[in-house]
This record gives sequence, C-alpha cells and structure tokens, in this order.
Amino acid sequence: MLRRPRPTDSEEDLLREQERFLSSGTAPSVVNVVRRPDKRRGEQGTGDPDNGEDTQKDVVTIEDLPDEIPSLTPAPPKKSRFKKAQVRFEDEDAEERLDKHDTHISAVLSRIVERDTSTVPVCLPAVTGTAFPKVMHRSEGIVQVIKRECKFTQALAKCVTGVLAGPTLVSGQGLVQGDSDQERLKIHQENQARLLGMTREEILQEQRNLLAQLDPRLVDFVRARKVQKMSDSDPVKQSNCNAQNGGVREEKPSVVSPAAVKDITDIRQEPLQVDMEDEEDAEEPKLTQQITEEDLPLKPQRDWVHMDKLEPDKLEWTKDLPPPRRKGTKKAMQARFDFAGNLIPPTEDLPTHLGLHHHGDEPELAGYSLQELFMLSRSLVIQQRTLALSTLANIITKARSGVFTSELKGSVLSTLLDAGLLFLLRFSLDDCVEGVIAAAVQALQALLVSADDEDSLDVTFCWLLGVASFPLLPTTQEEEDEEEEGMNGRETEKEKEERKSDHEVARQDIIKGLLRMKVLPRIRYILEVVRPSPRVVLDLLEVLVRIARHSTAAATQILDCPRLMDTVMSEFLPTSWAPPTSPAPHSLYGLPVAIAMKLLRVLGTAGRHVCARLLHSLGGKERLSLFLSVEPSELLLEAGEALRCSTEAYRMWTVASSYGQACNLYSDLYPVLMKALQSFPRPSSSSDHLLHLLELQRAQAILALLTQVTHTAGCHQELQAALASPQESECPPPPPVSWGHVAGLQPTVFGQLKGCMKGLAEMGRLESSLRLLPTYLLYLGAFYSQLSLQSCFQPVECLQELESLTADVLLPLISHQAVRRMMDNLKSHSAVCNPLSCCPGPETLASLPGLSCSGERNRDGLVGPGSPVPFLTSLCYLLDTITGIHKGLAKKVSVLLLADPVLVYLRGCAQAMPTLSHSSAWLLRHEHHLLYMLLRLAYRLVPVDPEVAKHASLFHQVALVMLPWLLPGSEYMVHELISSIIFNQAFIPEGTSGGPEAAALAELHLQEGVSSPPASPPLGPLLRDACGHLPSLRGCYLTHLAHSEPLVLASRDVHLGRTPWLRSLLLPDLAAGPSLPSDWPFLPLVSLYERMGQSDRSGGGGGMDTESLPAGRLRLVIHCLQWLLLLESWREGALRVVPPVAKLARLACVFLASSDLFLEPPVQRLTGALFGALTRPQRLAALDLEVPPPGLASFHDLYAALLAQYEAVSFGDVLFGCFLLLPLQRRYSATMRLAVFGEHVGLLRSLGVPLQKLPAPLENYTSPPEQSVPLLRLYFRALVTDTLRRAWCPVLYVVAVAHVNTFIFSQEPAAQEVEATRRSLLRKTYYLTDEVLRAHLLHYKLPQQQSELGFLTYERLPPLRARWLEKELGLEEGTIAARQSSRNP
Repeated sequence: MLRRPRPTDSEEDLLREQERFLSSGTAPSVVNVVRRPDKRRGEQGTGDPDNGEDTQKDVVTIEDLPDEIPSLTPAPPKKSRFKKAQVRFEDEDAEERLDKHDTHISAVLSRIVERDTSTVPVCLPAVTGTAFPKVMHRSEGIVQVIKRECKFTQALAKCVTGVLAGPTLVSGQGLVQGDSDQERLKIHQENQARLLGMTREEILQEQRNLLAQLDPRLVDFVRARKVQKMSDSDPVKQSNCNAQNGGVREEKPSVVSPAAVKDITDIRQEPLQVDMEDEEDAEEPKLTQQITEEDLPLKPQRDWVHMDKLEPDKLEWTKDLPPPRRKGTKKAMQARFDFAGNLIPPTEDLPTHLGLHHHGDEPELAGYSLQELFMLSRSLVIQQRTLALSTLANIITKARSGVFTSELKGSVLSTLLDAGLLFLLRFSLDDCVEGVIAAAVQALQALLVSADDEDSLDVTFCWLLGVASFPLLPTTQEEEDEEEEGMNGRETEKEKEERKSDHEVARQDIIKGLLRMKVLPRIRYILEVVRPSPRVVLDLLEVLVRIARHSTAAATQILDCPRLMDTVMSEFLPTSWAPPTSPAPHSLYGLPVAIAMKLLRVLGTAGRHVCARLLHSLGGKERLSLFLSVEPSELLLEAGEALRCSTEAYRMWTVASSYGQACNLYSDLYPVLMKALQSFPRPSSSSDHLLHLLELQRAQAILALLTQVTHTAGCHQELQAALASPQESECPPPPPVSWGHVAGLQPTVFGQLKGCMKGLAEMGRLESSLRLLPTYLLYLGAFYSQLSLQSCFQPVECLQELESLTADVLLPLISHQAVRRMMDNLKSHSAVCNPLSCCPGPETLASLPGLSCSGERNRDGLVGPGSPVPFLTSLCYLLDTITGIHKGLAKKVSVLLLADPVLVYLRGCAQAMPTLSHSSAWLLRHEHHLLYMLLRLAYRLVPVDPEVAKHASLFHQVALVMLPWLLPGSEYMVHELISSIIFNQAFIPEGTSGGPEAAALAELHLQEGVSSPPASPPLGPLLRDACGHLPSLRGCYLTHLAHSEPLVLASRDVHLGRTPWLRSLLLPDLAAGPSLPSDWPFLPLVSLYERMGQSDRSGGGGGMDTESLPAGRLRLVIHCLQWLLLLESWREGALRVVPPVAKLARLACVFLASSDLFLEPPVQRLTGALFGALTRPQRLAALDLEVPPPGLASFHDLYAALLAQYEAVSFGDVLFGCFLLLPLQRRYSATMRLAVFGEHVGLLRSLGVPLQKLPAPLENYTSPPEQSVPLLRLYFRALVTDTLRRAWCPVLYVVAVAHVNTFIFSQEPAAQEVEATRRSLLRKTYYLTDEVLRAHLLHYKLPQQQSELGFLTYERLPPLRARWLEKELGLEEGTIAARQSSRNP
C-alpha cells in the first residue's frame, strides 16, 4: 500500500514514491469520467481507459505563437496566484498539460456516489400540544458529531510520539543511508554517553560556548517557539517554564538526572538578579502566551457565534494590563507624556480611567510617545487632533523651561523639529475647525515665544541704550555645495534662497521657513475671519512679536502682508470701545490689547522708515495720543491691562522719539507728562503688589521717554545750523522739539530724585526707589551731556548745579548702605565673571536663537531684581558726564572706583574669558556699558588722584581684555578706548617706574643655564623706546582701523543720543563676530602680508623689497612689533585668548611680507625679542603646532611658504633659521621634517644656526627616537651624499646622526621591512669610506649642546654594539674589537 506524503519528505522521496506508483499500475483514487468535447470552445474530450476506446483530439498548432499573450499597455501584467503554484518544465508537452488540467461538467455529473447515511441518527420533532412546533435554536438538540481524524493526522501524531520518545535534536535529515533511523539513534546514544561523562561545570561551559556562537535573536526565537509548543502540548510544563523566569531551557536527554538539570537552571538564574536588561528580555515570552478561557474577564457562551475556538490575537486586548517595568532597569525606554506635558516614569502605575493607556506596542505603560502624538495629530477625529496638538504644546513649553534636562537623553525640540513639527503646525493652522487651529496656535507660540526672554527684554528697555537690541538671527548658516555653485555660476543671495526648499530653509532658520510657508496670510485670516478666543489672539500677537524680532526684513513682511496690520489696529487698538463686562472678556475684538501695542513697538525698532509707516500710514500716532492723554484708570479697562497698555504706549513713543519722530506729541501732551511725572513714586501696599510693579514699569517708561526727547531736543540746534548753511550732504530736518521745550524738566526730575533717595531709608519704598534710581540718573546724564552743547549754556550756573547735585545726591547715594549692599553682589551677578549664567540652554536651537532666560537665571543674574548693574551703569554715566564738565569734582567721586567690590569685580573681569552667543550677547552688551563707564571714570581720575593711579595697570588690563569682547554696534567704544586708555602712558606705569630695567633683570635671570634667543638684544632699551612712542603707536592702529569709520560714526550716533541720524535700533548681526578680532595687535602685520606678500611673491618665494613698499609701511611694522613686545612683557593676559601657534603664525608674516623686511635692524631686534618671549620654556611647552592657526588650514601650509621664502631670500639669516628649526622638534609632526629633507634639501647648506642659538633644548630634537623609516632614509642619504655637513647645518647634523645611530643599533622587534632597512643602513654605515662620518654614526653617545660637535662619542665601540654589529654583518666574534685595537694601539 502506498503511503501519503509526509512533511519531512525530500524531493528524492517524492520522486521515489512516484516511480512506485507508476510501476504498480494501480488505478487512481478518483472518478474517471468520459466527457464530450466542445469544439466551439477548443476543448477536447477524455476517454475512459477501461472501455479501450481511443480518444479523438483536435490539436491546432500555430508556429511562433508565444505561450502568453503580450501586454498591450505599458502597465505590468497581472500576476496570477495559481500560476505561481504551477511547475513547468521545458520539455513538457503543451498538449499533455492541457489534458491534465481540462475539466468539464460531465466530470462531476457522470458518476455520483451516494453517501451512506444508515448509521446517522434521525431526530424527529417532539409531539406538542401547540398548533405550531417550537422553533429550535441551534444550541438545543445538537447531535454530538463524532469527529474523525484523517489518516495524515493520525500518522503525524504517531510520528510526533515517536520523536518525543527518541532524540529531539537530531532528525536524521541529510544522511546518505537508506534507513536513517538507526544512524539517528546511534548519534543520540553517543550524545547521551558524552553528557553522562561530563561534569556539571563542563555542561554549563559548553552551553555558554554554544549560546555565544549563536545569534541572540535566533536563540530568542527558538525559546519563544518552545514556549508556544509546550503551552499547546502540556499546560503543566508551561506553568513550570513560566515560573522559571519565563525562559525555555534546552531539552536535556532523558538520561541526565533531574537534579543536574535543576542545578543548571539555578546557575542560569543567578546573573538575572543583577542584570535587569536580561530580566526584561526573559519576561517577554510570558507576555505573548496564549489566552485560555479562564483568562478572559468575560466568559464566552456556547450560543455565541464563532466562539467555539479561542483566537489569541483577537482576544489579547481583553486581558488585564501587565505590570509596569520594574525600577532599576537599564534598558532605555521611549519617553511618554500625559496630556499636561509631564513625563510619566515607566515604573508608575496609573489608573486606566485617565485615558493615558492605549493598545500600542507597550499597553502597560501610560502616556503617549511623540510618535503617537504625531499620528493622532493627523487623525480624522477632531478631538484627537486637538488633544494631540495641545499635548505637544505642553511638552514644548516644559522642554523650553528645562524640565526634561535631567530626565531625557537628547533634545526634545530637536527631535520634534527633525520629525517635521514645523510643517505639522503649519498644516494644522489650515484646518477648518477652530479647536484644532487654537491648539496649533498654542503649539506654535510655545515653540517660538519665550515669556522669560520677553520679560528680560522689557526689563532692560529702560537701561542705558536698552532701546536697541540684537536681531534674533541664526549665526551659523549651512555652507552651499561647491559643485552646485560651479554649475549655477555666481548666484545672488535671493536666488540661492529661492532655490532652496522649504525644509532646507526651515532647518537653517525657523522664522524664515515660516515666512516662506506663508504663515502671515494665514495669521491674518485667523484674526480677521475666524475671530478666535482671547487666548488664541494673544498667542498670535506674541508670535508676530517674535517674528518681528527676527530681522528688519521680517518686520517689513509683517507690514506688507495685506490687511494684517490693519486688522490688528482696528480690532485690538481701536479708537473707541465699550467697557468689558467682566475682568476676563469672552472676546478681545474691539478692546485695546497691550501686546498689540508691544507689536508696534518691536516693529518700530526695525528702522526709522518702518516706524514712520506705523505712525502715519497705520494711525499709530493717533493711538498714542488716545492712550496717553488719559490716566490708565480712565481707559475703561481692567486695571492691570490698562497699565500695560499705557506702559507699552510710552515705550512705543520712546522708540519713535529715538528716531526724532512723534516729538510734536510732546508739546500736546506736556501737561499729561508733568502730571504723570509728579505722581510717582507711590508707596506700595501688599494687596496690590502686581499693580504696583506695573506702575513702576510705567514710571520707568515715562523717564525713558523724557531721556530720548531730551537727546532729540539737544540735536535741534545743530540741525538748524546745518539747515542754514549750504552743505553737499543731505541733513535730516530739525525736530519739532527744541532745547527750550525740555529745559524746564530738570528741576522736576531733580526733586523727584531727592524724594526717591529718601525712599531708600523706608522698607516700603526701597524696592521702588532702587528700580527708579537708574532711570533718574540716566535722564540727568542725558540732560547735562546735551546742555554743554547748547548755545544757551551758562558754565557758572551749571557748575554750581553740578556741585549741588554731587554734594546733595551723588555722594550720599554712593555711601548709602543699601547701595553698598547692592555693590557687594556685583561680581556674583556679572555675566563676564560667571559665563555659565548666560550659557545656552539644553533646548537651545541653532535655527531659533533666543536669550536662554529662565526664572532661576533671572533671579541671580544680570537682570535680576537685586542686580547692581543698571544702577552702577547709570551712576557712572552721570559721573562721567559731570566730571567732564566740572573737572574739580573728579577727586570727590573716586570713592566709587576705590571701593573693594568694584576692584574685586575688575580683577575678575581681567581674568575672564566669556563666550559669544545669542544667549550671552544681550547680557554682555549691558555689562560692557558698565565696564566702559568705569574705565571712562578711571580715565578722568588717574591723572588727578594718586590713589586711583595705583590701580592704573588694572584698569589698563581690563581695557585690553575688554577690547576684543565688544560686540557689533560698539565700534564707538572701541575707538574711544584706543584713543584714551589703551596707548595712554598714565595707564602703563611700568614705563616710568623701572619697568624696562626690571624686564632686563628678568631676562638675565632667565638666561642662566638656558640658551639665549638668537641675536636677542637687551629687552630694556626696546621697551623704553616703545613707551616713548606710544602716541605714534596709537596713530598706527587708528590709521589701520580707518576703514571702519562709517561703523564708528553710526555707533557714535547711538551712544551720544544723536537721534535724528539713527537708521535703526536693531544692532548689527552677530554673525560677523566682535568688533575687533582677538588678535587685533597683529593686524598691521597680517594686513601687510595680505596686501604685499601674496600679490608680489611668486610660488617659489621672494616678494617686494623694503624700498619698494608704500611709504610708512616699515614704520607701521616697527610700531606693531613694539606694541606686541610691550604686551608680551607687561600685559601678557591681554593676549591670553590668542593661541601660541597663532602668535607664531602672525609673527611669521615679518618674513613673508617682503624679501628683506626682516633684515632691517629695528625689525630684526624687535622680532628677535618677540621670538625669544614666545620660546620661553613655560610657553614652549604650550606650543601645539598640530592645531590649525585661525585663518589657516594647517600650520604645515605656512611652514612650506617659510621654507620657500628662506631658500629664496634668507641669506642664511640666523633669526629666520630659528623660525624654521622650531617646528622640527621631535614632538611635532614628521611632515615638516620630511619637507626639509625631501623637497627643500637645498636649504641645508645655508641653515647655519649655531647650537648655542637654538630656540629649544637640543634634547627636544633628538628624543624620542625617530619612528618614520622614510625620514630615517632621508637622514642617512643627506649624511652620506654630503648634502648635510656639520659646518653648514650643525643642528640638523646632530639630529640626523643621533636618530640614525639609534635606529641602526636598536634591538627592538619590528616589522620585516623595518628590519631589512635597519640591516641595510647598518651595513652601509660600517663600510663607509668617510671615516669621520662613520665614527660619528657608530660611536654616537649622547647629545650635548655646549660641546663642539653637539654630542658625545664613545672612544671605543661598546661591547654590546660590537656584538650586534658582528651578528648583523656575519663577522666572527671579536673582529670589531681587533680592528679597533689595531687602529688605536
């Protein structure tokens, strides 16, 4: 009897069974039917083999007919699932294949065999008394049907039973014997015997080795499958397996004792108690076990449809949630958040009614991941979209505040933006549902706007020059692809921006990307048409404020957006409105909104033309008159909102008056201003503390306005005179306010200042007094600075006023206890001395720069409530003004500079190294104003006060380190510091108090036991000469910086309050860096090299000689070197920020700028002194030539230029040679040594630097041993070919001899090629004909810089070297010693 195919049968087994079937001639077990052909359909009939009749077939044959119909369309043909299952052979006949698959209806209807129903029980309906029989349900009266298993199932069960009784790991598949059962059993017995012969430790070791060789994923898969099989076969085994950590052990043979298996299991469980990752992985199969009926919370009933068989995949969600992850796990988890944006720990078990659970990959964990929130935000359900967007908004808000810094890895905002958050929000703004729009606006506001940043900018608005601010532009831009630039040629910036996609633009600049995606028209539509709730309106206005802070171009786009500003002005800054019915109105439309007035103010800082459009085209001037003509209590608004609107209106007016605009309102609103000025300060009460703070802000805004109006009025006389006299350049028209309009304000403000000082003694008024004092002082400083320029200036009366002001106000103020306490905190609140206080936050984005302000930073930082910076800045500003008018008051105010907190602060600044970023620039700018005012005060006091003069060097040091810190827009401060302090002899007391002599003595002490610098002249005369030419040095650097005159003039207009000339209150972009580079003392040298050296020097070296240089260039170089020598000698800290390699590279410009500039005696002396200062032992250790100097790709490029220049024009100059020898030290890269001995070997003839003039110890060149085999070959070749001689180049001769000697006698194991080179050089050295060189190479001992040769030699070859030489040369033992004895009897 033929058997049915088994799943384990191979292809050979199937072919064998087919041959047996065909050879037996057995009839098939199917009904053989005879059907008639239908020739119309091309069918053929089949005959019955029993009747012996031949079957007639019609066969149509067409030549070259393809088997498949060709496709008439370019679309791919459809694939048939049945066709895939067919196997066709090349030699198979098509006719036979048709006969095989041809069927007809007659094949079914020809022979019908009726099923035997004799044994089937018959159920008759029960006889009832009712008229109709009862309807029988399927669950009632069901006859039990005996399920009969097919033969294949029965055979498979027997097979499985046999397999379980036998070996489970060896199947016997692949054995070549006919009957593999015996061979399989034999292998099984061998395995059992080996296991019985192994100890428990050996079994465990083999198990570990096997698991280590396998793929972990494969092991996990097998274990999971084993769990499933055990659960299907035996629930008891499954429970035991789950109890043992959820893992599945490999089945052990039956001959292994259960005790051994238990021991193995216990040992495998031990490390799981420590490694939580393994524990979590082992528990995973337990989560995927199948569900039984007992596990279901709702028991299925038999009468339910299709519930007779449980389906685990469909019923998994009905189980109870598994417990959360245990504490202490090391496995990283995906962050999950609740709807408030809080991070949910993975160990926290929250109830399900909160709605934080889902049917995702981790159903036991509460909360939603960012990926799931993104998916929900694109849902078709409105509530899901709204919930997802509002949750994202809450997450962004908490991330920006730094809540997730210590809990999450990476940046949340960067992850969201990389995932496409910006585009998601932009798409959501286009939604038609107001709730979704509100949630999208909330998320956009959370992303763009920082409330702490805005509050900080509002606080600093009333500080000195606080009206101006930096644009919030990204400082790093992605470099363009050079290949694209080459293909497209030269493109303008506009063309480059248009070529970029929205994604590329948004990745570099989020604000620019939003503008590119037309967010402004959509905001206009939402405000104008949708008319959302108050919260959404405020968020949109804040977003517009942040966009306006981006740049002038962004502010202009806001103004140019059709109907956007018209909607803001008409709806949120109306000219008339009804009072709101509640403190929190349901709609802001038709009511004044303070943030809308702030938007006008921020837009106005973008430029004077933008401000003029706001005032005249959009009706801003009328709104100012409306909001300022009445008291805040009369604005028919809530008290706090009324104060905010009034404050923002005054700030807007301040911005306009900073350009000299809207000053005609001063005459119209003069009574209102005087009334407001006389009404504060008021004592605060605990019940309305918030309103009191708002009143203080309004008072500060009023004083800031009066300060700007005073500056504008001070320019009236100058502009009037310029208008009367003919000039070529256009001059702005005179402002409508003159000095006579503001002259009467001074007595009132002076009286208010006295009242404010009295408030310092009262606890209830202390805070308000400290807040208002800076603005009072700034106003008085502006008033007296402009008063001295007016024609009506009366010196006698002014001097008396200043004396009274100093005696009655300023001196008592400086010595007041409250002010002293505030000054004690100066260093702790400094951003310069505490760089970490203004460092970028963890969620700072390069594409979205901000100020990185937070509540904690603001409390203790520069803008905190207890910060002394605004008060001291305004006080020093006023003192500088009055001491400039009244010279006799200078000594009276010296107590401020001599205060211990101020001196400690200045010493801290002299040692500080702040970093520049958007988060630090706005703070550093205000602290720079304080430092500048302190230095200006010192400039006036040092010549007249001996006590202050004692700290002149400290003031000079602070000025020097501050100079490269000054930011764009501070060019006037740079010019003033260079003109007044930097080159002032009074601030360099070393030049007149024995400084040169002390430097000479220090130089003598340094040279004891150390080689002196090459051609080093006495340092004292050089320093004395430099101090005598300080005015010339100042003229040199001012002339060099003459190209920045337009920037200096623009900065001067801002600092001096020349309001009619201001173009914009947005400072220059920070991308250009500080106003001066950190290596500014080297600028004349670098400039000369760039202008003369590169243009006139060919690739082989050379250049223009000194006589051909433009007039004054030699003197410029001398002055530059003198200033550098003075700084290196007495102000070393001023150049601390310049790396030593950068100093060396800049000084090398002396040799590269001209062909003979370095040969000039003054240049030679100064350069030698500077080179000696740079190569002192403590500085030489810090010289790292592997770091590329700023402005150069690598130091090697500069060194190659120096080598070419030396070969061309050096004439063997010792100083130039020392420059070339310095980078050849062993600790530097061998590339430069290879360049000397390879490409520029000719200079070895002229590099005659004596050993005594070497800039570094000789040991730095000879140790450690050289490892570069090519360089060693070059050393040997230069020595053997007589290219390198001791008379020509003594330094490199010693270096080459030392390294070659160390190499040929080295016995350390090395590569085969190195050993071959070593033997070759040793053999060539031994057979050299030059006895002197041979003796040097073989008898070299140690380097000695003071000896004649530069090294010591052995009289006789040491025995160790002699034996090594005999061994390598194949000589007999004692040959070397005999030859030495014969030569030296």
